[in-house]
Amino acid sequence: MHSHTDMSTLHEALQTIGETPDSIVSVQPVSGGSISSAFQVETNQHTYFFKWKQGAPDGFFRAERDGLRLLADAGARVPEVYAFRDEHDGWILMEWIPTSGTGGYSRHAAAALGRMLATLHSHRKKAYGLDADNFIGPLPQANGWMDSWTDFYRERRLLPQIQLAAQKHRLPSTRAKRLNRLLDRLDEWLDVTDIHPALLHGDLWGGNWMTGKGDLPWLIDPAVYYGHREVDLAMSELFGGFPSAFYATYREIYPLEPGYEDRKPLYQLYYLLVHLNLFGESYGPDIDRICGHYVG
Repeated sequence: MHSHTDMSTLHEALQTIGETPDSIVSVQPVSGGSISSAFQVETNQHTYFFKWKQGAPDGFFRAERDGLRLLADAGARVPEVYAFRDEHDGWILMEWIPTSGTGGYSRHAAAALGRMLATLHSHRKKAYGLDADNFIGPLPQANGWMDSWTDFYRERRLLPQIQLAAQKHRLPSTRAKRLNRLLDRLDEWLDVTDIHPALLHGDLWGGNWMTGKGDLPWLIDPAVYYGHREVDLAMSELFGGFPSAFYATYREIYPLEPGYEDRKPLYQLYYLLVHLNLFGESYGPDIDRICGHYVG
């Protein structure tokens, strides 16, 4: 690990679950996460996945633990969380998922993921949102409960990211005007009477699922809430990483309503705004293209 601070944080995490520092056999950095420092920790007893984040926002790792629990309760395969801390430099200690070692994704794993997502989306509430706020990557994600999906998506998803982009000076005037016009007219495209509040993973890009032993899919790093199930599917299509068997199996179990392709860019817009706020203007042209498609 990088420093004495890292090691003392890891020792503290292990001690909360009854492991002693002298039981550590190896600590290996894990690549792939830009938000937290991540490590595979092997002890005499067990292998763990350990993440820590300097200056983690209040509730950051609690939200991850609670999101994973919600997914597990709805039948998804997720790593178990053993302990976490949110004060100061927060950390989370969880189950290590050994990968299948084949590299890439098999048709079997992709189809099983499609089944898993269809099962998640069949878990419903009477309203949209969640009883607690959480995070989309490192950014706050506001929830609470609302009766209207269009209002929820406008006020709790698009608007906070648009306001943040304005603060970061990433909204040229033309983009800002188009986004405001789109917000005003959102009902024209999302006025779907049979949108049920489904349990969503909330951040379903290709890096947030993995294949474990037995060719079984696992979900990680959720940003859960109850919303329109098409949001997860739209995100899965934005950056790729999901084989065709995933979509075929999902649609076989839970066919999509007419008009999905027309709504998909609106749902991808949220994630593009998040990426604009995190990584900058390289995501601006896609946002402008989507706005141009809907409001000219």
